[in-house]
Amino acid sequence: MTTEKVDVLLVGGGAMSATLGTLLNRLDPSLKITLVERLDHVAHESTDGWNNAGTGHAGYCELNYTPQTADGDVEIDRALSINANFEISLQLWSYLVRQGGLPEPENFINTTPHMSFVWGEDNVAFLRRRHEKLSAHHLFKEMEYSEDPAVLNEWMPLVMEGRDPDEKVAATRISHGPDVDFGSLARNMVKSLQESDNFNLLLSHEVNDFDHAKDGSWHVRVKDRTSGKSKTIHADFVFLGAGGGALPLLQESGIDEADGYGGFPVSGMWLVCKDPAIVARHSAKVYGKAAIGAPPMSVPHLDTRIINGEPALLFGPFAGFTMKFLKSGSKLDLLKSVSVSNLMPMVDVGFNNMDLTKYLISEVRQSHKERVSTLRDYFPDCKADDWTLARAGQRVQIIKKDGSGRGKLEFGTELVAAKDGSLAALLGASPGASVAVQAMIEVLERCFPEKMAAGWDKRLKEMIPSYGESLKTDAALLERVRSDVLDTLKIGE
Repeated sequence: MTTEKVDVLLVGGGAMSATLGTLLNRLDPSLKITLVERLDHVAHESTDGWNNAGTGHAGYCELNYTPQTADGDVEIDRALSINANFEISLQLWSYLVRQGGLPEPENFINTTPHMSFVWGEDNVAFLRRRHEKLSAHHLFKEMEYSEDPAVLNEWMPLVMEGRDPDEKVAATRISHGPDVDFGSLARNMVKSLQESDNFNLLLSHEVNDFDHAKDGSWHVRVKDRTSGKSKTIHADFVFLGAGGGALPLLQESGIDEADGYGGFPVSGMWLVCKDPAIVARHSAKVYGKAAIGAPPMSVPHLDTRIINGEPALLFGPFAGFTMKFLKSGSKLDLLKSVSVSNLMPMVDVGFNNMDLTKYLISEVRQSHKERVSTLRDYFPDCKADDWTLARAGQRVQIIKKDGSGRGKLEFGTELVAAKDGSLAALLGASPGASVAVQAMIEVLERCFPEKMAAGWDKRLKEMIPSYGESLKTDAALLERVRSDVLDTLKIGE
């Protein structure tokens, strides 16, 4: 069995690994980096354009990031944090475009206004209060609000045409919202990395064993899925950025910090329309309120998408229950992930979330007619024959122990790192790829603290001007940064 020595091993060829690899290569081009991907090309699982919302989750339109409190108020802290983190991603992408590390922006990002749309007195009152609070903050000061059907008809004609004129409706709009093709973005990042002599891409390879050496490094066995041959990669640092596949890999690593973690897999489906006449009449991401009991990834939205240069309208996602952790995974993934350390947390979550499980199963059983009926809440005049069903990506929500040792279901992302900083994994889902840059900065800070203090922090500041400062509290900084990225990425033009 052959052995390869590297500084950094990235497992999984999606947005997270592509981002971390890009940052590390820019911070220290001498680092020897290998990326291992189990499929025959990168960014084809959760990062692929058809497998995510492409919103560039900025908190502009996703109502689940601004929950309503018992007294009728609206919490905005999570939306503020997500928005600030998305601005960090935009800064890196802008830097890479200027440096030639990414192609022209239209290859991966396009202006697509972000809108929230609701109907009914209670929901309108909620959206009005949400707008009042968000627009008072500098991060969201450009947010528009209207209850005027004529204005909303200009913003989103397909949503308003055929609607009851007496229905109480309201919407908000951020005109500089983007549509991000994360698949194209990640593939272009990896393509740029391949120009470096110190970067190696192993496609159709999968990791199947870990050994933590006494010196803190890792011996990782990698199998070629085509030839069946295996080899060992000796890495000083390992990052597990394999989407839903990160949890089994983290468990296989055997680090203490993995104890107690489990996963709750959720699948998804889209209704898709590619009729040019219909697609041309809707240029927006219109988000509504999720059904009671639905997971956050099931917030309904009528989405303009440009994936691999091809425009389309997507509606959904319709969630479903699955045993797989990856779209190309195995139906045994969930069962194989159960261990002594996470058995009770997973049982707790399963017992306490029976309504969620029933909801997911009911979503799977829906007919095309039933799905189109839901679409008509957002596109009253739609015709069923114009829409087809497509599978979206898999998501594995985090199950972990709470303060009392019982299990709880987490909706979000979380970094798990070995205490010696030699291995890190990113678990969870939304907002996912949109905040990949901030998530990978956290990897750098937790796993490379000495290098950060020795100069990496200054180099990072050159790539991300707001690094080390707060976009949430510094309005002048945000104005400078946002103006630059919108201009460089050609958003809002």
